[in-house]
Amino acid sequence: MSSGSRLARGEEHLWGDDLRLGYHGVPVVHGAAITLRAGIVTALVGPNGSGKSTLLRALARLHPIAGGAVHLAGGVTATGLPAKEFARRVTLLAQSRPVPNGVTVRDVVGYGRHPYRGRWRADDPEGPERVARAMEVTGVAAMADRPVDELSGGELQRVWLATCLAQDTPVLLLDEPTTFLDLRYQVEILDLIRDLADEHDVAVGVVLHDLNQAAAVADEVVLLHGGRVRAAGTPAEVFTEPALTEVYGIRIEVAAEPLTGLVTTRPVGRHLTRVPA
Repeated sequence: MSSGSRLARGEEHLWGDDLRLGYHGVPVVHGAAITLRAGIVTALVGPNGSGKSTLLRALARLHPIAGGAVHLAGGVTATGLPAKEFARRVTLLAQSRPVPNGVTVRDVVGYGRHPYRGRWRADDPEGPERVARAMEVTGVAAMADRPVDELSGGELQRVWLATCLAQDTPVLLLDEPTTFLDLRYQVEILDLIRDLADEHDVAVGVVLHDLNQAAAVADEVVLLHGGRVRAAGTPAEVFTEPALTEVYGIRIEVAAEPLTGLVTTRPVGRHLTRVPA
């Protein structure tokens, strides 16, 4: 990952103020504020329908904003930047993308270089190196020549992540990046997210359903409920039993691991308190 355009760790790189978002005139996000800072992983969590993905898409200029604004470092609004310039600063791994037929993994990952290219690929001399590196760190280099329409869901998810990494932006938005992945690759993707923040000062915003994954990977958490920010802060500050129980509508126990202090959560259903025979 390039570091030429990075901010110092902790500086604001992208933020939304008083964001109001909806679908067909129906409000779904009400006055939300969120800040993504260089070198910081921010997790958006909350139940289905709470507005997490809609908020993330608005930060990526993929969802219209009914009110409020999205800003980037340097005092510019997101809507004030040309498309290619914005794409050099922000990229989004969406939940689903159309799968092209007969296109190789290498070429799909190469799509991530579109903001840096003119009419000819020669306009992007760093492109091949960036593409190769993105495939390597996501574990898809060995399948570079395979058509993407022959891949499994988990393999394809890693290819799309490689495409985002090839785009080499200082802001990376991820919408449920561990979906379709087995346990090994879930852990490796979360490790990669931390590496991008810690080693390259990337500002990461990630939607996660797994609260324990969010607590493990995130520096900051935004808890959404009914389209509003219910709480924001560190995992220890946000993941409290009263807040989580209220938002998810089920009792959720919260504990801290004795050695690491890492917050862990446990939803309690009717059959989860029984004593094994």
